[in-house]
Amino acid sequence: MKNISRDIAQSLLQIKAIKLSPANFFTWASGWHSPIYCDNRTTLSYPEVRKQIYESFAEIITAKYPEAEIIAGVATGAIAHGALVAEKMGKPFIYVRSAPKTHGMTNQVEGVYHLGAKVVVIEDLVSTGGSSLNAVEALRGAGCEVLGMVAIFTYGFPTAEENFAKAGVTLDTLSNYNTMIELAVEEGYVHADELETLKEWRKDPANWKK
Repeated sequence: MKNISRDIAQSLLQIKAIKLSPANFFTWASGWHSPIYCDNRTTLSYPEVRKQIYESFAEIITAKYPEAEIIAGVATGAIAHGALVAEKMGKPFIYVRSAPKTHGMTNQVEGVYHLGAKVVVIEDLVSTGGSSLNAVEALRGAGCEVLGMVAIFTYGFPTAEENFAKAGVTLDTLSNYNTMIELAVEEGYVHADELETLKEWRKDPANWKK
């Protein structure tokens, strides 16, 4: 997994799916200030990176969850990635909305599945884990058995690790924050003297630069 982690991190940096700016920070929708912005939807525009991601996902799922029956994507960022993984593995695909529809069938889980279906969830990015675990709960509420979740990237926040542990969900990621910043320094995306800033942010992102 170490080589996959570095390779994926390198791809994300090269196509600017991950942008680093310790001096001129970004503001997330949550209001948090951050020296990093990650938008993995960008990867869909690059065929080689897109393929690298879905093949890596399929490899992990085949090795860890050979009993998986269905692949589920978390809306909206992981729908395309999940569908590509399902196609690669020849499995059915479903996706999970952030909330039930307010009209029609009022579904939160979209697609065909059966009670007790063994599901692996695809996610594009994990920050605190809130929205990711909301999808897991929706699947469990629909009667599915969630085997685990695989994501492209995680910031590795302690609160996310705690949330996944409490929910009893195993999370595997293709790459992560520590691998990425080490590679970013090695390859000159940021200067070595900015590394401490990047590490400090990860410790308490909610209060950084406030």
